[in-house]
Amino acid sequence: MLYELAKPVVMAISRVLWNPTIRGVENVPESGPVILASNHLAYCDTVFLPGQIRRTVHTLGKSDIFSGRSLPQRIGARIMRGLHVMPVDRSGGSAARSALDAGVAVLEAGGILGIYPEGTRSPDGRLYRGKTGVARIALATGAPIVPVAMVGAHEAQRGRRFFPRRRPQITAVLGEPLLARDLASAWEGADQSALLRGVTETVMERIQELSGQERSEEYSADVKRRLRAAAEGGRAPARRDISR
Repeated sequence: MLYELAKPVVMAISRVLWNPTIRGVENVPESGPVILASNHLAYCDTVFLPGQIRRTVHTLGKSDIFSGRSLPQRIGARIMRGLHVMPVDRSGGSAARSALDAGVAVLEAGGILGIYPEGTRSPDGRLYRGKTGVARIALATGAPIVPVAMVGAHEAQRGRRFFPRRRPQITAVLGEPLLARDLASAWEGADQSALLRGVTETVMERIQELSGQERSEEYSADVKRRLRAAAEGGRAPARRDISR
């Protein structure tokens, strides 16, 4: 209910202040399950993408924003849940499995799931290595994946924590749907890890084609940790094995 009440108000204000635009919205089916797989450049992505989609979009958000015990933190978590944001624990293991299950449940109910395959915002505007959760969910449900490129968001919000500049204009570009089960046929006979990686890479390639971003073969979270370590004067962590 909160989502449905807040969405028109927030987008009315957003259109006056920032006038975000969208292209390719016809690629989102009028009904049935669909995954919106987007690059992630800035906080405003989480407003300007779902706000311009007619249907309700359920998204996955980092579990940190749900874990605080103070009254303001608990109120914030309640609001986020009301906005259809579901917590995802990025530490992996069974915690990550529960987030994937939550995404599957949304799709099995015929809803839209918004997911950021990079796992976290890009620190420098490049497109980073995608995590395989998007492939796992798509293969488990058969839901089509609509690749999404947020264009202009990094430049508009560079150096600002919450509110982007009015220029450049931020545009969501939606590509034609991809069917993970069709993509998986190219890896017939491969092990599960190779199949998931192959499908994920195809999705990331399509996002890059729409966004024009430079690609990085690292995970965004690893780069952020290295940058934090350097800023704190500590020893940068070793690069992770990216063969997964």
